[in-house]
Formats: sequence, C-alpha cells, structure tokens
Amino acid sequence: MRRVYVENLGCSKNQVDAEVMIAQLSRDFTLTEDAGEADLILVNTCGFIESAREESVSAFFSLYEANPTAKIILSGCMAERYRDELASELTEASAIFGNRDLSKIGEVVNQVFDGQRVIATPSYADANGDVYERNELFNYPGSAYLKISEGCNHRCSYCAIPLIRGNLRSRPMDQILAEASTLVESGIKELNLIAQDLAAYGTDWQGEGSRFMTLLAALVALPGDFSIRLLYIHPDAFPSELPAFIKENPKVLPYFDIPFQHADTTLLRSMGRMGTKESHLALIKAIRSEIPNAVLRSTILLGYPGEDEEAYSTVIDFLKQAELDWVGSFVYSREEGTRAYDLRGEIAHAEAASEAKRRQKALEEVQRPITESRLSRFVGSEMDILIEEIIEGEDLAIGRSWAQAPEVDGLVVVMGRALTAGSVVRCGITRVNGVDLEAITIEGGAHG
Repeated sequence: MRRVYVENLGCSKNQVDAEVMIAQLSRDFTLTEDAGEADLILVNTCGFIESAREESVSAFFSLYEANPTAKIILSGCMAERYRDELASELTEASAIFGNRDLSKIGEVVNQVFDGQRVIATPSYADANGDVYERNELFNYPGSAYLKISEGCNHRCSYCAIPLIRGNLRSRPMDQILAEASTLVESGIKELNLIAQDLAAYGTDWQGEGSRFMTLLAALVALPGDFSIRLLYIHPDAFPSELPAFIKENPKVLPYFDIPFQHADTTLLRSMGRMGTKESHLALIKAIRSEIPNAVLRSTILLGYPGEDEEAYSTVIDFLKQAELDWVGSFVYSREEGTRAYDLRGEIAHAEAASEAKRRQKALEEVQRPITESRLSRFVGSEMDILIEEIIEGEDLAIGRSWAQAPEVDGLVVVMGRALTAGSVVRCGITRVNGVDLEAITIEGGAHG
C-alpha cells in the first residue's frame, strides 16, 4: 500500500477534519509518521489569522523540500479561503482541496496519482451526507474531539471563520450520539465537544432555539465510564441552566471555556459582541456560586482597532477581578472580508500590532501568578489523571486532570510505576510547578 503523511495545523476542528480524511484514504494508504517515506503528503492548513497562514506555507515548503517526489496536497481552511491564490503561487502543490465535503478527498487523490493537478473546493454535502468516520485519532490515547457543528452564525467583526466554514450547520443529533458511543466503546475516556459555539447547536434548524442542553442530556445518558469536556461557549449565548446541570451530572466536567475576548464595552460593541466587563464578571460569579471549584478558561484579543491604554487597563482590571484559571491571548489580525478590515489601514495596523505584542507580554505577566494561585487549591487533594505519555526509562508519566484541556492548558507530571497511556489513575497532587501540577499515584488507584 502507498503511505500518507499528515501535517495537521490549526484548531481541534481542523484535527477532526484530518482524521476524517485519513479514514477516507485508509483503503489505499497506510499512515506514516515519516514524511520522507510518504507517497502522499497532506498539509491540512489553518487560515484563521496571518501568522497561521505563514506557518502553513512554511510547513508546506519544508515538507516539499524533505520529499520532493511525493504528491503533496494543501487542504483545510487556508486552501478553502485562498484556493486561487495558492493554486497560482504554490505550483509545487499537486492539489488544493477545501474543507467542506471531505468525502471527495479520495477522488482528488486518485486524480492526482493519475497525473492531474486538482483545484477543488466542493460545497458541503447534505447534512445527512457529511462524513465523520475516523479510524485514527491524533490525540494522546484516551481522549478524542467530538465535533457537533460546522460553521458559525455569529458575525464578530474581526473573525473570518464564517468566510471559511460558512454558516452554522448543526450535525444531526443521532449521528453525534452514535459517534460518541463508538468512541466510548473503543476506550475513549474523555470526549471533548467542539464547535465554534457549542450553545448555538440546533439554532440553524427551522423553528428551533438552541438544542445544546438536549444534546448534552442525551450524551450524559449514554452508558460507559467517560467524561465530557465542553470547549468554546460564546458568552453572549451561555445557557444559564448549564452550571446547575453540570453540578447534577458529574459526567460533564466543571470546565468552562468562554472566550470573552475583551472587557472594554466600546471595543466589544465594535467587535459585534454584547458583553461588558460587568456582565462577564456576573457570569463568572454565577458559575462559581453554583460550582465553587469550577475551572474557567478564556481568550483575550489584543490590538483590535480602537484599543488604547484605557481599554487595555480595563481588560487587565477584569482579569485581576475575574481570577480565571487559564487565559490565552492573541494579537488582532487584519482579515480581508471582515467588517473590521477597513477600521484602519495597513501602516496603522502594523504599528498597533507591535504595541499589542508588548501588551500581550504584560498581560501574561499579570495572569501567570493568578493561574499559579488557582492551581494551588488542588495541592493536597486527590484527582483522577488521564495518562497521556510515558517517560521512557523513568517512573514518570505526563497526564491531565479534569482541570486541564488538551493542548492549551498545563499538564500533570505523575510519579508512579507500570503506568499505561490512555489509562485513568488516581493521584495525590503534591505541588504546583509553574503552570503544571506534580502528583504521585495512589496505590490501587488505576481504574481504566
């Protein structure tokens, strides 16, 4: 069989797409981790912001230079958004393939190996015709992403996602439940629900409001020993009943990923978002009043047009009051086709981006001790740790607790013997080390 290498870039939704494409190709290709021995290289690009696009192009050329005889396909968000430009400028690419109808990847690959150069960005299939079958997961063992919708109906002024992935398309509920059951039966311990906004699930169906809580109740009712993590809930659409539901249903982790983006009211309105510093703090208070031990993660966008020192001070004050467990930040990228694109010119944007990077470093200095302080409450407690990676030659492993989402948060360094990747082990937390925790296994604590 021919061999295929995948370079996956960007978000977890892109990762699921890559996993789906590999499943579509599995009849004719085996997956390899060595790009140099591959017959086909799939570069699944990110097109969200400029730095991500630069990374995608750099990865493409690195892989092409490493194996110039392989067929190389650019897929994903950047390929979807900049099809014609990439086709013209990256003549080394055997194909440009979008991210909507992934069932077509096999046809594209067959054409490529027949000697054709293919430029294909097919539209979405019918909702019941979308493909989501996966036989290879790129997560560490025991964890998987479960996508519940595509696209987005929010129109944040800075965001190109609707341009790339289109309007919201909620997956049929029975498909999601069937996939969740299959994943759990295969040994998955942690289902990470993903979408541009989980709470928007079902709002695209005629005459329907959000069906997210209905979906969540159905997922909780599935048999098996597993947990559910919720990733990305838009604060303007946050279901008020969610904290109480999580409190009563321990399968759902009390982990809330809420991208506030900023705290200055004027900037938030320009961004197309409805919140304020006060409403953000009220939501955090409501969650913690229901679940005092809840973990909250957010992202902050810096350098958006109009952000002055006063607006920046507002977001720093918000972070100090909010005491969020985890905070990520990114610098505003001026994206063609978005409403914010014309708010300032390229020269002014370059100057603002430089200042935003300075502010980003200062924000990280403010947030780091808050995160360390929040982590300290776990010291002396017992936690279930999902073991991800064994340190060879050492009685050590790397894992995550319920308080840490894959890839974006800190980790747990576990001391213990005979540990297995993908298992869940009961551990005692001994100390905080930066943004990580250290732990020791409790005798008889392994349970899956």
